[in-house]
Amino acid sequence: MCGICGELRFDQSAPDMDALRRMTGRLNLRGPDHEGYYSDGALAFGHRRLAIIDLSSDADQPMVDEALHLALVFNGTIYNYKELRAELVEMGYTFFSEGDSEVIIKAYHAWGEHCVQRLYGMFAFAIWDKRTKTLFLARDRLGIKPLYHTLDGARLRFASTPQALLAGGGVDVRLDPVALHQHFTLHGVVPAPRTILQGIRKLPPAHTLSFTASGEVVQRCYWQLDATRPEQTFSEQDWLDAVRIVLRRAVERHRLAADVPVGVLLSGGLDSSLLVGLLADHVDELNTFSIGFEAVAGEQADEFEYSDLVSKEFNTRHHKYSLANAEVLKRLPEAIAQMSEPMPSYDATAFYLLGERVSTDVKVVLAGQGADEVFGGYFWYPLMDAEKGTPLERFSRHYFDRDHAEYLEMMTDRYAVPDVTAEWVEEQLQQPGADEFLDQVLRLDVTRLMVDDPVKRVDNMTMAWGLEARVPFIDHELVELAAKMPPSLKLKEGGKFPLKAVARGLIPDAVIDRAKGYFPVPALKYVRGEFLERMRTILNSEACIGRGLYRRSYVEKLLADPEAHLTRIQGSKLWHLALLEWWLQINVDTVNS
Repeated sequence: MCGICGELRFDQSAPDMDALRRMTGRLNLRGPDHEGYYSDGALAFGHRRLAIIDLSSDADQPMVDEALHLALVFNGTIYNYKELRAELVEMGYTFFSEGDSEVIIKAYHAWGEHCVQRLYGMFAFAIWDKRTKTLFLARDRLGIKPLYHTLDGARLRFASTPQALLAGGGVDVRLDPVALHQHFTLHGVVPAPRTILQGIRKLPPAHTLSFTASGEVVQRCYWQLDATRPEQTFSEQDWLDAVRIVLRRAVERHRLAADVPVGVLLSGGLDSSLLVGLLADHVDELNTFSIGFEAVAGEQADEFEYSDLVSKEFNTRHHKYSLANAEVLKRLPEAIAQMSEPMPSYDATAFYLLGERVSTDVKVVLAGQGADEVFGGYFWYPLMDAEKGTPLERFSRHYFDRDHAEYLEMMTDRYAVPDVTAEWVEEQLQQPGADEFLDQVLRLDVTRLMVDDPVKRVDNMTMAWGLEARVPFIDHELVELAAKMPPSLKLKEGGKFPLKAVARGLIPDAVIDRAKGYFPVPALKYVRGEFLERMRTILNSEACIGRGLYRRSYVEKLLADPEAHLTRIQGSKLWHLALLEWWLQINVDTVNS
């Protein structure tokens, strides 16, 4: 797990090493253990390392294989690296390190761009071929690891975060009107390749990019999710047995690929509790971590009742943290500075504050993110399923944060666009390879939306503290299995039935049968007191008014009664507006002032 960046010139100039050092320096939190650089003609790499596998200097990056004329920068973990290494040794390759990074180099030499199909894990990497002067970029199937880039006729720059690209300079920071529409409709999600900023794009999950030194570009998709039923008939028990086998294998992969201790972020919900149950017998002393906040408006802000129960059941070394709302408000600017894109989900800040504490005990944790999308756990899925109308109508009525008419009421004419998000969602739902409406919905969520919501915030907020978070529920083999399963089986008993069945008899029934909880920070939902005043200050600031993004009448309406304006999934519309403006002031305005 690391931070990567690089520059490739197309105009016969040398890369700007000062800019590369600024970019690499901006990634220091993602990789506190080592800093390295590499250059060859038109190409230069920067790298910050978080040492997880092969802790020796042999695995430092950029990694250069002089015999194969290849150089690599890599962020992530390859869970099947030992098996691939054994296969490559049989093919005649020799190794100078013990980790997964060198395996990628050899795999690329052996299988070319198709090597990505052999990799099981989370990854974003770049390989430079010194002989052919070509650059190869790749991102994992579910987009667990980020890869942003900025491209013009003279150069390509890429990095693990937009902040690193901004530190390099020369980025077009105008706001993208299409991305803004998506951001305010899809809970802050801007699907790849767009970002809020016109000059920064991101490589979509399951894609590769190849560049020649003259600027020729080829982008390829190497994996797609099939959401159709298998030809073979499966009974309910067959499906449950398969989930049990594949989930156990995924958890074991995620646990073993580390030369440091591994812990679990234990919320007290089904998903994280199930991870603890599956790990407990394989770890001598398992560290678990929970966080809670002050209640607001009578809404409970911790799940300690259940996390304590699981910790006691499995005798974990449990760490429990309670934070006052005053501390949350004080730390919000730090959390926003670490958001690669604006993230209105309340638990982004919770993950940031939890990550700070967890990182003092372990360097790797498992987290339960993705289980709800993969196995149908959210309350809106059955509502959509029962809805009438076109697929778009059924989806939008229970998912969109605001309808297009409200968007036009909110934004100034400068950023008015047609209903581009509805058009995009309709196109995605209509893609072939999904048998039922909910197959379409879950595939969209897992492959296009999840990556820029729970997956992105977990990466951002843990890596801000040099902490690697792993997400076994989006192991691609488990995702492929779940996608082929009938949606009715996933939605049985209130959702996530296969996981509940696997958990039965392994973790306490009270955790399995409880109502679904979330990772709440209610002070960001029920905006009152100091939180309201801070948002008022942000939205009435000279920077916000001068930006000309929001209609003042809409801002005043939300400020007058914030708790009356919640999205369909119970998000604060006021927080959403304030967060975007705050993110721009912290991450963009300060760089370009």
